[in-house]
Amino acid sequence: MDSIINLQKKIVPELTNLLVQRYQILRQVSHEHPIGRRALAARLGLSERVLRAQVDFLKGCGLLVFSSSGMTVTEEGMDILRELADYVRKLQGLNSLEQLLCSKLNIGRVVIIPGDSDQEEVVKREIGRAAARILSRLLGDGKKHIVAVSGGTTMAALAANISGSHPQTVVVPARGGLGDNVELQANTIATVLAQRMGASYRQLYVPDSVSEEILNSILAEDTGVKAVVDIIKQADILVHGVGQAAVMARHRRMAPEFIQKLLDDGAVGEAFGQYCALDGRQVYMTNNAGLMLQDLPKIGTVIGVAGGRSKAEAILSVIRVSRQDILVTDEAAAHCIAEMLED
Repeated sequence: MDSIINLQKKIVPELTNLLVQRYQILRQVSHEHPIGRRALAARLGLSERVLRAQVDFLKGCGLLVFSSSGMTVTEEGMDILRELADYVRKLQGLNSLEQLLCSKLNIGRVVIIPGDSDQEEVVKREIGRAAARILSRLLGDGKKHIVAVSGGTTMAALAANISGSHPQTVVVPARGGLGDNVELQANTIATVLAQRMGASYRQLYVPDSVSEEILNSILAEDTGVKAVVDIIKQADILVHGVGQAAVMARHRRMAPEFIQKLLDDGAVGEAFGQYCALDGRQVYMTNNAGLMLQDLPKIGTVIGVAGGRSKAEAILSVIRVSRQDILVTDEAAAHCIAEMLED
């Protein structure tokens, strides 16, 4: 009897690891198809010999197809991938972790994606895909909606994964432009999101962090900008990312001395131009024509979308200083947040 128990202890983890590995292969190929073996092995950190055995198995099961340009997941493979995602979550105890964070953080729903988006770009895409599904379901009631979105790489992943037909929806940027990377700005993400959903959109042509005097002047003189701001303030769904305080301060080209002061004051996270400390204090606030943290209680559904162990403190700080209804994150950030809550 003891030998059987010992055998179970050895075999079960090995089978679990094998299942997770095959799930990771299907997930990576689904995002980067067509992709060759060498590139896939490098993405997953596997030897080509180990990868070859696994992809040959998946091909034999009809889940992958090979071509001269690389591997692609079949329709059956996509169905299996969705089922595997739920099973892997249960194997890794992510359902229990979601319930724990809901209770500890007073959030209605937490969705955790396996992995660490700091280490795997595909995890960030999966976070975006999960957030896109949530947003699609919210818009599926056939009612008119105004959706406000922030900028950033995770939000860009959401926009890339959305689909459907929602002609009654209006998509707006939550705030003005920030940084030089146009593809990641809220205006661009709002446009892409609207186009992929068949919705309409508005853009806010006001730079982030202008002085209060300039901002008031723009709102007083430009009726077009004021009209867009009025629409933004009526948003009933908000989907936003979370930034690290130091990183976002550098994006705003703040002086190094001021950034150091923010950090000395305890700032670790940022959302909507507002810098938050881990204990729930608002450390600093920038000027902008769009949404601010104090606007969130007026919005019907607020969805926070961010992952990576490096962002755990930032996520927790923003949650503590604002209201969140849904959080979509990854396993690494979730475990780190849970550890901080225990401490």
